[in-house]
Amino acid sequence: MNPTHLSAGEQLRALEAGEISSRELTAAHLERIAAHPEYNAVVTLDGDRALAAAEAADERRARERGRGQEHGREHGRDGERAGGALLGLPVTVKDSLETEGLRTACGSAELADHVPGRDADAVARLRAAGAIVLGKTNTPPMCQDIQTGNPLFGTTPNPHDPTRTAGGSSGGSAAAVAAYLSPLAIGSDLAGSLRLPGHYCGVHSLRTSQGIVPARGHIPRPPGWLTTSDMLVLGPLARSAADLDLALDVLAGPSPEDSPAWRLNLPAPRRRRLREYRVGVWADDPYCRVDAETLALLERVAKTLHDLGSPVDDTTRPTDMASSDRLFQSLMYAGSSASASPEAFAAETTAAAHLTPDDRSPGAAFLRARTMRHRDWMLAHEERRKLRERWTGYFTDLDVLITPSAPTAAVPDQTFLPLPDRHITVDGERRGYWDQTTWLNLVGPVGLPAATLPIGTTSDGLPLSIQIIGPHLHDRTVTHVAALLDAALN
Repeated sequence: MNPTHLSAGEQLRALEAGEISSRELTAAHLERIAAHPEYNAVVTLDGDRALAAAEAADERRARERGRGQEHGREHGRDGERAGGALLGLPVTVKDSLETEGLRTACGSAELADHVPGRDADAVARLRAAGAIVLGKTNTPPMCQDIQTGNPLFGTTPNPHDPTRTAGGSSGGSAAAVAAYLSPLAIGSDLAGSLRLPGHYCGVHSLRTSQGIVPARGHIPRPPGWLTTSDMLVLGPLARSAADLDLALDVLAGPSPEDSPAWRLNLPAPRRRRLREYRVGVWADDPYCRVDAETLALLERVAKTLHDLGSPVDDTTRPTDMASSDRLFQSLMYAGSSASASPEAFAAETTAAAHLTPDDRSPGAAFLRARTMRHRDWMLAHEERRKLRERWTGYFTDLDVLITPSAPTAAVPDQTFLPLPDRHITVDGERRGYWDQTTWLNLVGPVGLPAATLPIGTTSDGLPLSIQIIGPHLHDRTVTHVAALLDAALN
């Protein structure tokens, strides 16, 4: 089999068994990227350094293997004995994460020549685990869209249908995994930016629990900032739930400044077998209706769980979707104002001051949130904490919640259309463009882990997935359920 088509775990096992060298594996991925420019997923290559790092990984593995033979022991994949959990594995990194000595433009013309002098914390963690960074994956300008295209690098189409979007803002990362350009990619997620592309491209994705993966070095905020949005998280895209766990082991942990004092010990999965899990199913909602094929997929999942004997609750809801979505949008817009120029923010403040009290348009809601006073933000933050408590209560009786990932499969690419003209169509009904992420936004304000699991296709052959949400810090429960459901349904 073509080694680029193997999962990350399978590639690592081939490296450990000596079936292929890291240099050969890295070269195979670089050759595939070069041979398929139509995917336009990896927009900045680091080929020479990647090959040099791969050769160093091969030498390190040979030394470790030699020491193991000398002492009569086998070498596993654990960090100390195998020289790093990802030793020799090619990976790609979203172009919003700074990479030392390699252009990081985040799709912005203003950053076309930006070459950081320091890795983002998460990228440093990948390198320390022995991963080989092939290059950077495409993103919309400053990650501010849910499809992937920009004036610098052009559009990343969906690998399954080039007329469809790959999603965004981690669309390049998802397309790279789906098109076998990279077995593992690291991206970011604020409003579904990992999970929407994962759903549209038919790959696994994991939005990690808030705070367990350091986000320093992510753009936006501007280059050099130490902070980022308080709802943004980093996470992996891969070809299996096991690969998500593999990346989680490397990425999760305290920031460098906190590491002298504490360690992260994520809980083991709550149950052992799928039939033991108590599962909530939220298949549809009047606030964001899904299409017939998506609803049928959720019904198939619920039936499979019921047939296996899993306790299923399809009536209890952890929150009201409409009020949760309004809170999420307010916090997101408020947080995004930090990156605005003084002149732009002054103009927004002036415009907000002239709004009439009865103006409830989306534009007015945006301006009010962008310019809210600190007291109003603290009140919204208190509301967020209360919402987290309601989710905690929900997960007292249930282990995970399964929802749609989006109302439909991948929608037509609309990067050529002005934002006001963009829309989606759900069973023939014209709907708002941003409805694509409403189901994903459920976890945004409360920082819960959530994965997408591809388990079906539409009549047109487009991937369909479900979203699996778990309690805060129970990321391993989410990936475990994903793996068990994958085996049961696929």
